[in-house]
Amino acid sequence: MDRVNEAVSLFEEGYNCCQSVFAAFCDRYGMNRETALKISASFGGGMGRMREVCGTVSGMALVCGLETGSTDGRDSDAKKHNYEVMRELAGRFRENNGTIICRELLGLDRAPQSARPEERTVDYYKKRPCKRLVQEAAEILTQYFEMESEEVGK
Repeated sequence: MDRVNEAVSLFEEGYNCCQSVFAAFCDRYGMNRETALKISASFGGGMGRMREVCGTVSGMALVCGLETGSTDGRDSDAKKHNYEVMRELAGRFRENNGTIICRELLGLDRAPQSARPEERTVDYYKKRPCKRLVQEAAEILTQYFEMESEEVGK
């Protein structure tokens, strides 16, 4: 199964938006799925259902960190590169959707009072763009990796 379909499938299984994107790529970095799901669990619903940065964008950020993140706190060039890549990924998402903020993507004025996620019903999937956004984030990452491999091959 390709990573885009895997991300969508994970979302359909009940994982949050961030978990779905991040776990679909975790094997690239030798990470097991359980660890990936735990690391990304709190970013769903715009971070703990606070409806801030979309969980799919947070998932892209986690993958971006594993792909381009620096381990040397003094390496400003490496930090710059990581930030540039993240800005590019988030920029593609924003260009397609007008924002990277969860509540704006959902058309909400404010975050819900409850931290309890909504039940995943047929109506849930009809009224929420989340499944499409999971797919889109995974596509953006896949396209980025394809571009990178083409550049390396030149």
